[in-house]
Amino acid sequence: MGVIRTDRWLDEEFDKPIKICEKLRPYFKGQSANEIYHELLNFGMYRPSRSSRKNVQMMLEKKVWEQVDRLYSKYKSKWNGPDIPIFLFPVAQTGDFFMREKKSKAGVSYPDKMFLFLSYYEDPKEMEALLVHEYHHVCRMNRLAKKIDDYTLLDSIIIEGLAEYAVLKNCGRTYLANWCTLYSEDEISTFWTRFLKTQLDTKKSEREHDELLFGGGSVPKLLGYAVGYHLIRKFYENHQYSTRLSFTKPASSYIE
Repeated sequence: MGVIRTDRWLDEEFDKPIKICEKLRPYFKGQSANEIYHELLNFGMYRPSRSSRKNVQMMLEKKVWEQVDRLYSKYKSKWNGPDIPIFLFPVAQTGDFFMREKKSKAGVSYPDKMFLFLSYYEDPKEMEALLVHEYHHVCRMNRLAKKIDDYTLLDSIIIEGLAEYAVLKNCGRTYLANWCTLYSEDEISTFWTRFLKTQLDTKKSEREHDELLFGGGSVPKLLGYAVGYHLIRKFYENHQYSTRLSFTKPASSYIE
């Protein structure tokens, strides 16, 4: 499938995102357009504004839809990945947890689709880093064939760490998300023992899962993400990296 021409949707219905989400209903079984929009808002989708409209214009000028489609073709071939639709929209104009901070980009992946929320960028490699991260998720979710509701906190921590390690391998250290270096080695060790070690079996459907993954309150910001990258980086200091195995290796293998 590749990149869906959401630029045409935005041209017609920019100020009515619920109408845009009507077009997404075939990709979300049983969800209303309103439910889809509010789900995507949580991950960085735009609200209509002058600045987000300007983002669309910049994305059009830079031919972002075409660029993302070329990147998708590259990694689909390189990783023998699944054929999925990719939807591009302008990013929300806020510093959300889900964004690759300071880079004004965000994304969310499902086993059968991917959303990228973008803004103006000076370096096209930034966009590649986002696609690599999100498409790695898609590939791993497909290869594991595990129901999303059955994911545990450990599964989520590891999938985030692996996706960002793929960014390191394919785009370079410069393009890592800033949560990779939020905490020192000593802090990671302390947080692991204090917050995560005894909670790894927490299911995605349980409230504690997102609290520990994303942080908030007494839990350090983006804790699960930061610890996930730390675990994967430490693992591959002693093991040979294989992209193919990173899609299938059980999460528990990375903490043994």
